[in-house]
Amino acid sequence: MPRYLTQHSLACLTRQGAEALGHRMHCGGAARILVNLAEGRMVAEWRAESQQALEAWLQSESLHFDWVLRIESEWKDGRFEAAG
Repeated sequence: MPRYLTQHSLACLTRQGAEALGHRMHCGGAARILVNLAEGRMVAEWRAESQQALEAWLQSESLHFDWVLRIESEWKDGRFEAAG
């Protein structure tokens, strides 16, 4: 299943607010969630059937996102390999 990265602006969320958001995202299928509260940004890695399916789910949960990026390749052993 394809992997995606999403970026989310957190505005003025507290640590507790970011943890609640992270919990919602994790329950929705986010495999990995990274956050920088000082800059108000969160990045999450997902597996989804398609970008449209992921965007539809995020919108149905009222989870604003700045962008969605499909991961096509990743750096391994000195070269790019197809992401799996």
